[in-house]
Amino acid sequence: MDARERYDDLVDFLAFSRDDVTLSQMMGMPCVKRGGKMVAGFSGRLGGMVFKLPTEAVRARALALAGAVLFDPSGQGQPFKEWVVIPAAHGELWSEFAQHAVTPAG
Repeated sequence: MDARERYDDLVDFLAFSRDDVTLSQMMGMPCVKRGGKMVAGFSGRLGGMVFKLPTEAVRARALALAGAVLFDPSGQGQPFKEWVVIPAAHGELWSEFAQHAVTPAG
């Protein structure tokens, strides 16, 4: 299964299992929204799935993965503080981080 297929399977499951999750398009990529706000997406250009991880410990765990980086959609050195790109090499972990992204903090 390639990275896009893995993404599609994961988000189909999320959308099916949660009433507050919808699939959409934003910033030129397919994405997942919770309550109308983007919380995850797939970047073919970056070769991975992008997650909003507001919890510092979870974000640190994601950034400790080889190849994971803060998401910089403009590519001009202005990454989003709470957003992490997790490369396809760690696709088996995407569902774990997706659960963090779609679960409201607090």
